[in-house]
Amino acid sequence: MRSVDVVIVGAGAAGLMCAIEAGKRGRKVVVLEHAERIGKKIAISGGGRCNFTNVNTSADNFISSNPHFCKSALARYTPADFISLVEKHGIAYHEKKLGQLFCDDSSRRIIEMLLTECSEAGAVISCRSLVRSVARKDYGKGKTHFQVATDDVTFVVESLVVATGGLSIPPLGATDFGYRLARQFELGIQEPRPALVPFTLSRPAQRELTTLSGISIDASVSCLGKEFRENILITHRGLSGPAILQISTYWLPGEIVTINLLPDHDAFNLLRAHENKEIELANFLSQFLPRRFAHAWCALNFPSQPLKRYTPRQLAEIAEKLNRWEVIPAGTEGYKKAEVTAGGVATDELSSQSMEVKSVPGLYFIGEVVDVTGKLGGYNFQWAWASGYAAGQSV
Repeated sequence: MRSVDVVIVGAGAAGLMCAIEAGKRGRKVVVLEHAERIGKKIAISGGGRCNFTNVNTSADNFISSNPHFCKSALARYTPADFISLVEKHGIAYHEKKLGQLFCDDSSRRIIEMLLTECSEAGAVISCRSLVRSVARKDYGKGKTHFQVATDDVTFVVESLVVATGGLSIPPLGATDFGYRLARQFELGIQEPRPALVPFTLSRPAQRELTTLSGISIDASVSCLGKEFRENILITHRGLSGPAILQISTYWLPGEIVTINLLPDHDAFNLLRAHENKEIELANFLSQFLPRRFAHAWCALNFPSQPLKRYTPRQLAEIAEKLNRWEVIPAGTEGYKKAEVTAGGVATDELSSQSMEVKSVPGLYFIGEVVDVTGKLGGYNFQWAWASGYAAGQSV
């Protein structure tokens, strides 16, 4: 057996941040990562440039059964704090849109930064280390430790931090370890589900939209009282793009998703203003929508003819579909395409200040495995940094 102060399971963003902060406090830290290398999800994020935070971060950008839970951690480690770390390492970055910050260079720069910080803090990272079992042992005199067994060694630790992430993108090594461990200690779990994920459509709808595959449109998408204005992308299986990914986190099976294809216009007033003109509907809509989409959309919904040939009632029907295109997704692309996992370890089981399990002193859950899910655009990274920092200050 080998005694250390802290074992962190998972060498993702949250786990590494926790290791850095715990190491700085003089704690003897070992990070166990079951994959052959760290940072796989960091590496592919932001199209390979890592959208490492969002300057607009606030609790309003997160979804949780307890919307107040994330406030404490987010307040104690802010985007400005992480930006300072990035600048300390001379990593060039830029703001893209809506407050998102990306590396000018590769995501690899962020991974190298975290590894350097871990090394300087004395934290040891062990890859290809699969945790086989966890047991809590009472050593008397009020002392409780965890035994964390891998194939090679069993660690005896005061603090065990679970930073294993969710179920998203299995090829990168996602597992259900965090949820299994939570159940072992009889902790509540909000049912995990794919989030920030493309929608699939029914076979008939897929066939109808085949000709539109690859087209991106600026639109407003709403569902269950939530609305997002960004691009949507029509795919061969359904719908994707930032606005769709955002709304997917709120969508429930069977619910209608409403897409406003002309979010800057009242389509009926627009059509009535030109109702006596010779211009065909498809050509008219091409002034506001991608030409290929406008023509295919008309072919699917309203055979194109000169505007003056439509009755007021027909124009109203066309306008309704332009401003309120209703879609009922057949489902989502699932965890293989989901950027994050919503749900997770119930927040009422954890201290919002330290991320420690209230009923199991010394056990911590951080990052994506917790029931806190950020919107698209760097927010989930900021939650990883903030929750990792909070636990790192406590272990």
